[in-house]
Amino acid sequence: MVAVRTILHPTDFSASADEAFCVATALAASLKARVVVLHVSPRQGPMVAYGAARIQFRAEDERNRREAALRALQAPDPSVPVDHRLVEGETVTEILHAAEEFHPELIVMGTRGRTGLERLALGSVADRVLRQAPCPVLTVNTATTPHAAVRAGRVRSA
Repeated sequence: MVAVRTILHPTDFSASADEAFCVATALAASLKARVVVLHVSPRQGPMVAYGAARIQFRAEDERNRREAALRALQAPDPSVPVDHRLVEGETVTEILHAAEEFHPELIVMGTRGRTGLERLALGSVADRVLRQAPCPVLTVNTATTPHAAVRAGRVRSA
């Protein structure tokens, strides 16, 4: 069995990602591992000269808001180290880059995210990460994982 020292948790700050974070930190506590929390922001498009300062200010505000939300994610167990990473780019590509950089033994992520036509056209982020990740991926389906049990550290086995 491979020792799990690092767990990568990509988040989009959704309820599904919150559930997956609870699972990731519960696993990290029991395995004495660290959690790397990753949030991928979309790249800012090119700015036009007119109003560029106002657009840049809004972009900085948004980045600060995302950074604060990311830093707010802390493990309930203070013995679990949590590292935070905020990057810009295409979500799946950046998750895979983080997996190359941090060499996690496990990725823990939610299954809910994109819906509708966008998901049909692009495939879900979780599906694409599952297919391309260099390590095992644990997906947390919020439809079957009771929030209270996960928060309490009681992760159901399948």
